[in-house]
Amino acid sequence: MYIHTSLNESAKVRRYRKLVINLAIIASHPIQYYAPLFRCIAQDGYCNIKVFYLWDFGVADRIDQGFRQSFQWDIPLLEGYNFEFVTNSSKNQGTHHIFGLQNPSLTKQVLEFKPDVILLNVSYNYASIYRFLWQLRYIDIPIIFRGDSHRILPKNDLKSNLKRLFIAKIFENFAACLYVGKANYDYFQYHFVPANKLFFTPHAIDRDRFSSLNNEVFEQANIWKQELGIPERDAVILFSGKFEEKKCPLDLIKAFIHAKLDSVSLLLVGAGKLEPEMRDLAKHSDRIYFAPFQNQSLMPRTYAAGDIFILPSYGSSETWGLAINEAMCMGKPVIVSNHVGCAADLVKPLENGLIFEAGNINALTTCLRESMRDRDRLNRWGEESKKIVADYSYERVIIGLKQALAAIL
Repeated sequence: MYIHTSLNESAKVRRYRKLVINLAIIASHPIQYYAPLFRCIAQDGYCNIKVFYLWDFGVADRIDQGFRQSFQWDIPLLEGYNFEFVTNSSKNQGTHHIFGLQNPSLTKQVLEFKPDVILLNVSYNYASIYRFLWQLRYIDIPIIFRGDSHRILPKNDLKSNLKRLFIAKIFENFAACLYVGKANYDYFQYHFVPANKLFFTPHAIDRDRFSSLNNEVFEQANIWKQELGIPERDAVILFSGKFEEKKCPLDLIKAFIHAKLDSVSLLLVGAGKLEPEMRDLAKHSDRIYFAPFQNQSLMPRTYAAGDIFILPSYGSSETWGLAINEAMCMGKPVIVSNHVGCAADLVKPLENGLIFEAGNINALTTCLRESMRDRDRLNRWGEESKKIVADYSYERVIIGLKQALAAIL
């Protein structure tokens, strides 16, 4: 039974009352990684949740800026939890710029839910969120922020120092912050968030979709590779994602060509503005293959087709790299650049994969050669991946969320 308590009621009284916490969650749009998490939180029963979406991308046919094509996800994203959409009045909707989320009725809709706590599961750097925080500045409802930014590429100039102070001021609005990994923890600390306000809620995926698979998926992957023309005996180096600069797929193609690997193919799955240039460069090898964008229902087959998964991103915008979680759940070894946010948490060099210096094609070439030197070792790396990623689960996220709620209530 839900018992709503007044906001000025003491923490001591709360501890002695049977209480289900009214938790309002604000999210940019339905995302394949977060919708299953919201279902798990709802099913757990500790909180009565309602998710407020600021945009309908993912459940309506929309152009994706990175893939440069229109689609909607083909798995259910709005089932198993309470939600509502908040009208977005932006003329250029999206998460690619600060004014892409403009939701004038957000504060009104959230307060009508009568939340005990608000969880921002979206970046604060949108017009709607700045307005929301300003309107709530005198309303005594604790706000929790969950982010995944990092400072893997630190700067120390006047602009960066001013930005540090500005972000620290934003973070003062939050009663607690949920961090997803080591680099993200350091980011919060750099912006003066004290350790007693930080709670570990690891980046996670719907593991059931990837870890509890039968041989049929791998059979489908073998058939798919035959259709693509990949030689049956070849090991497959896999990249799947947007063909854009930050993902560095051109670096991967160059490294693969330089590596001159025997009985190894490179499979590039996705779409984006770099595709013509990638295809032109790939003409220098007869072992490079392309496959179009694969929707969510086909992603297990996609990972099953690879023997190792590569994420060679450059820059600060690869805040985590949840594709690494997915590949590891499928028992795949991984190679990542040192700019990928999850590198410090999920990749153990020579145990389940390798880490190379971002932008260094020679270093990536060396990693490709090293990974393919021993195929039996490659299989052992894949088994180790499954063990490492096991604790990066929605259940662990909920534990951290409960710890934060207990601390602030």
